[in-house]
Amino acid sequence: MIFISLMSCNSDNDNYQNVSNQIELESRIIELYGSKVELIQPLETDFSSIPSDINNPITAAKVELGKMLYHETMIAKNANMDDGMYTYSCASCHHVDAGFQSGVKQGIGEGGLGFGTYGEGRIKNPMYTEDDLDVQPIRTPTTLNVAFQSVMLWNGQFGAKGLNEGTESQWTVGTPKEANTLGFEGVETQAIAGLDVHRLQIDADDIINSSYKDLFDNAFPNVEVGQRYTKLNAALAIAVYERTLLPNQAPFQRWLRGDTNVMRDNEIAGANLFFGKGQCFTCHSGPGLNGMDFHAIGMNDLEGAEIMTVVDERTKKGRGGFTGNSEDDYKFKTPQLYNLKDVQFFGHGGNFQTVKEVVEYKNDANSENSIVPQDKLSALFVPLNLTEIEINQLTVFLETSLYDDNLQRYVPESLPSGNCFPNADYMSSSDLGCN
Repeated sequence: MIFISLMSCNSDNDNYQNVSNQIELESRIIELYGSKVELIQPLETDFSSIPSDINNPITAAKVELGKMLYHETMIAKNANMDDGMYTYSCASCHHVDAGFQSGVKQGIGEGGLGFGTYGEGRIKNPMYTEDDLDVQPIRTPTTLNVAFQSVMLWNGQFGAKGLNEGTESQWTVGTPKEANTLGFEGVETQAIAGLDVHRLQIDADDIINSSYKDLFDNAFPNVEVGQRYTKLNAALAIAVYERTLLPNQAPFQRWLRGDTNVMRDNEIAGANLFFGKGQCFTCHSGPGLNGMDFHAIGMNDLEGAEIMTVVDERTKKGRGGFTGNSEDDYKFKTPQLYNLKDVQFFGHGGNFQTVKEVVEYKNDANSENSIVPQDKLSALFVPLNLTEIEINQLTVFLETSLYDDNLQRYVPESLPSGNCFPNADYMSSSDLGCN
């Protein structure tokens, strides 16, 4: 009886501590944001609640078309080399197995071979020179939670409104930035520019003579037939699909919606650190736990990576490389924090390999990039004085509580073309077990 009594007391105490920590977390979130609702992501089918471009309303038919085109290798028909024709897609660098990022340090569109198990097996096709490759000089951002971002890319160069008002002189004709002149939000602008950048092509005759015709007809019924099967409409459909990529079933999202049993004690402790001592919330906020500010925190660039060995100065300067304003030099956009457990490389240069490494870097606040002057570093980049236990708790919150384990719901079972995806080169087809 004594044993039972002691066990009962311990259990009651554990429950009390858990409830106390949850109350503390809820109170802190309300203190910061006024309500837990401010951090809740809408369901992917609640189109009226998903942030969208007023000129590109979200519809189910548009999402369906965008989902197919995003993964479609059939539109990879503007390749530099015959070996690359019909072998890559948007999803080559933004696929579900890597949390809609790339499974390798440098994403490869055209000129890549293989997939591996979760995208880690993609390599350079030896037939390609560096000049012929479509390879990224900076770590590929995820397409998760882009609905909560007004401008896109690490330097924020895509998007005609908000933060980019006043940057019109940088929208250089003949470059991808020219797409800003169309007046769309960042997600749409990036999708429009991205089709050309990544050598994807929409041919009206091909669409009309394929099963994509009905998808375009359903998605754009009010557009004249002569203007319906275009690159612009394909990009707008891809953009609305990307806006629905919401990891809203992650434990923290479920906790925000009222499920008090979904996060363990150490996750709750990590969340309290996130919104408290760890000061993560100062940069990472809103439903995507991202930010629309740009900060210099001295992370290394992709210089010396195994595929592309030279990173241009504009890329190294981040936001300043786009705006031309020296005050913006070495500042990069604050990334979203969901589904990081699927990611193998972190930072704009991909030089960290675990979430814990990033937490430790920010805790120590010692810049690793020698080209970033000390006076350019963010005022928020300061030591946090977290203990090893606290670092582990914060890491658990980031890796586990923010992890939606069912992102496959956003991926088609097959494509109208019947092609293999996200890549269709011979090595990827073997790795993926498809045609």
